[in-house]
Amino acid sequence: MDRREIAALLAYIGRLDPRLARTSERDAGEQLAQWHELLDDVPMATPHGWDVRVAARQHIRTSPYQILPADVARPWESYRRDRLARHSDPTPSVDPDDQAAWTAELVGIRRAVAAGIAQPAQARAITTGRDGVNPRLEARLREIGSCIPPAARAALASYRPARAAREAAVAHGLPDALSVRCEWCLAQPGESCRRRRMGPDGGARGTAPCATHPSRLDLAAAQQADQVQQPAVA
Repeated sequence: MDRREIAALLAYIGRLDPRLARTSERDAGEQLAQWHELLDDVPMATPHGWDVRVAARQHIRTSPYQILPADVARPWESYRRDRLARHSDPTPSVDPDDQAAWTAELVGIRRAVAAGIAQPAQARAITTGRDGVNPRLEARLREIGSCIPPAARAALASYRPARAAREAAVAHGLPDALSVRCEWCLAQPGESCRRRRMGPDGGARGTAPCATHPSRLDLAAAQQADQVQQPAVA
């Protein structure tokens, strides 16, 4: 705030709290110089929520003590910290190889946000929907049938033999046991079967992965047969 704005603020505060009013010209000049020295970097108002008169009025309403410059500076610093805490640096528009320009743009944006000139930039949330998926990507996925290319899948086969065997069985038309719930160990679709670990007292102490239970294979085969028969009946 410049001296004219400080004078307007002191006049406003004097109307709300006469204890701050100065009757002599000398006292008023000293008070103006003191407040300007301490609050010259605090704006009168910003486009996004800060108004020094609101901070002064709030202090006069809630505190029995005479207002001081610090009672205006503290809310302003809290306002700056809150805005910077909600700000996520957007990617600068300049060439990333130009380090000086890159840093200057980041600093300029942060200063504008802290000063209340610009709104904080929020980080974009990760969504689970399929809105906005690139049509070319969808067409490619339909073409290859998976987001993992066949060459990469073949290279990973030796590192995950159980999954590779399952994929090979499905490719040969055999039922996928993991597509159904296991009625024996209650493993959900997509989860491997598990074997219960029993303690000396006969109580369960935990579970460990094991081979697919035969009953689950039978259930998957029955489900596959039903799916094949339904189109034929239709």
